[in-house]
Amino acid sequence: MAGAEERVLKRRIASVTNTKKITRAMELIATTRVAKAQARAHESRPYAEQITGVIENLAAAGTSVDHPLLQQKSQDEINAVALVVLTSDRGLCGAYNANVIKAAERELDEIRNDGHEYRLILVGTKASDYFRFRGYDIAAHFEGISDRPTYEDCRSVARAVGEMFEGDVDQVRLIYTQFVSVGTQRVTVRQFLPLVSTETIAEAGGGEARALAAFEFEPSAEGVLTDLLPRYVEARLYSALLDAAASEHANRQRAMKAATDNAEELIIKLTRRMNRARQESITTEIMEIIGGAEAMGDDDGGDDDDIAVLIREVVS
Repeated sequence: MAGAEERVLKRRIASVTNTKKITRAMELIATTRVAKAQARAHESRPYAEQITGVIENLAAAGTSVDHPLLQQKSQDEINAVALVVLTSDRGLCGAYNANVIKAAERELDEIRNDGHEYRLILVGTKASDYFRFRGYDIAAHFEGISDRPTYEDCRSVARAVGEMFEGDVDQVRLIYTQFVSVGTQRVTVRQFLPLVSTETIAEAGGGEARALAAFEFEPSAEGVLTDLLPRYVEARLYSALLDAAASEHANRQRAMKAATDNAEELIIKLTRRMNRARQESITTEIMEIIGGAEAMGDDDGGDDDDIAVLIREVVS
């Protein structure tokens, strides 16, 4: 039995060792992708800041337009609320997807308790599979873009969101994981549409926006603002997609590191069990040899030196 247990433990150690190699490789890959995702988010920031600055200047100059993206409605006027849920296409990233989905379910419960209809716009295979399996109505879903989102992917999602908002949807909420640092990411729920009023944007811009408000815009300030608002929506969505991608890789890095550490700990425990099993096997064989030698000695007066030789042969 001891020999059989030793063989089983050897196979388990080999299996865990192979798993450890895989998780270690995935950890290193995720570490590299986190850095790349951070770099992409940093590179996209000047565009978002610039377009926001132009809108602040226009708002500070008193420019206002009757744009669908700015149409605020009271709570009583809201009929349908859309949720844009950003998850990943792949697993093995800890509680990253579960936390976002839980936040989405809380929002869904709130929407239905308020008597509103809901629309689900899902990014990532995990969210699509989860809500489809539970029988939710899915208005739109996008897959294959969570790992490395491009601006064209962002435009596709923004186009679907804009069409719903200009249709029967009165409010859009964005649910995603905000990337704070490699060690900290937080699930965020925020209103995505309608946008805040131009007066609020002007106040957010502060004195710098008011100082630049004297610029002249061609063909007109209203025309520029009308064209920029959809781009502003895209920039906000793209920033959220990049944040979600960086958060996914950071969570996967931590999950794979934890899996690697657990595999190393399990290998140590299994090795100790295998060593104990081997020692027990050797001890059992020695005791059997001693018992047999003593029985033979009783029969034919065998020498104790023969027993010592046999023990050395077993141990060696």
